[in-house]
Amino acid sequence: MYKKLLKNTDYIILITVLILFVIGVIGIYTAGYNTDVNKDEYIKQIIWFSAVFVIMIVIWAVDYNFFGIVGYILYAVNLILLVAVLFMPSLMGANSWFNLGGMLYQPSELMKIGYIISLSKFLTVFKNDLANGSIKKKILILGLLFLLLSLPVILILLQPDFGTAVAFLFIAAFILFKMGLKYRYIFGCALILVILIPVIFLFLLNPTQQERIKVFLDPELDPLGSGYNAIQSKIAVGSGMLFGTGLLQGAQTQYGYLPIKSTDFIFSVLSEELGFFMSVFIIILYVVLILRIIRVSKNAPDEFSSCIAIGVCGMLFFHFVQNIGMTIGLLPITGVPLPFLSYGGSSLITNGIAIGMVLNISARKNKNMIFG
Repeated sequence: MYKKLLKNTDYIILITVLILFVIGVIGIYTAGYNTDVNKDEYIKQIIWFSAVFVIMIVIWAVDYNFFGIVGYILYAVNLILLVAVLFMPSLMGANSWFNLGGMLYQPSELMKIGYIISLSKFLTVFKNDLANGSIKKKILILGLLFLLLSLPVILILLQPDFGTAVAFLFIAAFILFKMGLKYRYIFGCALILVILIPVIFLFLLNPTQQERIKVFLDPELDPLGSGYNAIQSKIAVGSGMLFGTGLLQGAQTQYGYLPIKSTDFIFSVLSEELGFFMSVFIIILYVVLILRIIRVSKNAPDEFSSCIAIGVCGMLFFHFVQNIGMTIGLLPITGVPLPFLSYGGSSLITNGIAIGMVLNISARKNKNMIFG
């Protein structure tokens, strides 16, 4: 049985993730080279990934139908934690983390896994009822679906963490589209969102986030304050030119002009020191990863596993586009990490679990290979 699973596993996904991780470690190393605080982050990242790799193997080996039970548990536990974290001390302007003896845990990260699985399971279980059930039953199911979709998003907005909340919306959109949501509903929701932008800006975003939007539109409004990060990031990316300034030679990175180097702006670090070609190579790796996950979703043995794969795709797609977009000035700065490149245990564990599930599904594309 395991020989067949090994044969069918999509190794291009695994190899792409490993390459991204290695590039990330290089970036984290050079980002912390001239600092005392972050000098050993690359070692911690390697330790984290070693543990994550073992988790990925375990997830690859089990029957993916087991995910349905685990998903609801993860959803329920992290929903409680998302309420509790609102009462924790603020860090970087948001109540998003638990401080566990020096180690930070962000419940919104593992909630992404619970969200993907729970939403996939719910939609596949109640698909026929939504299509053919009575009006009363449809209303009940749609009400439950709305709660399932909205509760984590609302709690994350209250932290406030707008970037992560949008990631959940992307996950939901990808899964709902996979389940047959019509284009007119997508465009309708997009239109409603556009109409609600002034309300979101005035009442849901805190002053810091409002300032980020204003600065995104015109960074020169506050070049030494709110616009500083965006300006320094673009300088770092541009100064790398074709081949980069050289490892450990980037002025923005090594002299401390570039902020939050190992997490939010890791792409800027790599672009400055390794150049345009490395930037393009990273983007190609993400495109390959996303396309392969879409392929896994298309060849999945059933709708449940297909939805899981496409949900993971939506999550990674948003993080990839948002992070790189904000570092080059195309999107507002939200603090969203770059999968497998940015430093961070919570993010690495979440993305590792997600890839483990996709590898699991890719290995079982033949229905007869699902464990009983």
